[in-house]
Amino acid sequence: MPAIPSRLRETLTSVGLVFMVACLALAVWELTVWHFELPKALLPTPRQCWVAAVAERQTLFLATLSTGAAAISGLLVSVVIGSSLAIVFSQSRSLRLALFPYVILLQTVPIVAIAPLLIIWSGYTFRTVVIVTAIVCLFPIVNSMTGGLLGTKQDSADLFRLYGAGRWKRLWRLQIPSSISYLMLGTKTSSGLAVIGAIVAEFFVGNGTTYNGLGSLMTGWTVMVKTDALVSAVFASAMLGLLMFGAVQLVSALVLRRWTRFASAVN
Repeated sequence: MPAIPSRLRETLTSVGLVFMVACLALAVWELTVWHFELPKALLPTPRQCWVAAVAERQTLFLATLSTGAAAISGLLVSVVIGSSLAIVFSQSRSLRLALFPYVILLQTVPIVAIAPLLIIWSGYTFRTVVIVTAIVCLFPIVNSMTGGLLGTKQDSADLFRLYGAGRWKRLWRLQIPSSISYLMLGTKTSSGLAVIGAIVAEFFVGNGTTYNGLGSLMTGWTVMVKTDALVSAVFASAMLGLLMFGAVQLVSALVLRRWTRFASAVN
């Protein structure tokens, strides 16, 4: 019998451990509800949540698509804006000192305080959800890529200067390739934040329109005390976050492999 490759064996072991923990958590959950005789409105059993998810499958699917579209759009916008800002910061110390605190400010101000203002300015629209998501995702990307652009090895920079490379050639041929791994790290962090930002925005946007995302469903089902359906929506949002993280990981591993290898060589 042929031996299982080490990487495949590690993957199977990891999947098996995750599955075991999930089964244990579900069993503890089921037994807790049964032992304490908790009402369905307070804490439904996993089976009740599954039944609710099946009953609301079409609504959940469409809501997940809406939230996913907003999360992906906001993440892409933050990557474009964040990368551009990081490049500017890496080329001008004065601009970095002047503007970077405002980028930090976006991270420290609670998004629940910004969302109502954005609704006033942008309306109860999909665009508002994307803007809120982009704001939430921006800081990790700017911070990570700025660090990558400024963290290039001095030996590599000196070699480019020795061959007469100007600032823009060093930026394009050295700094940007070496910072791609940092960009992907920031994007992985922001991929989970994107789902959170989209759902938080939907809590507000869904109150004034027929927009149906996961956040809107959660708000409505909370009012109706449909706890079983609410738990299924929470689970759907968690799966969406994992899916987005996996997609970013796949892009990092396949599409940008050459760039990340270059980064490992020069850093």
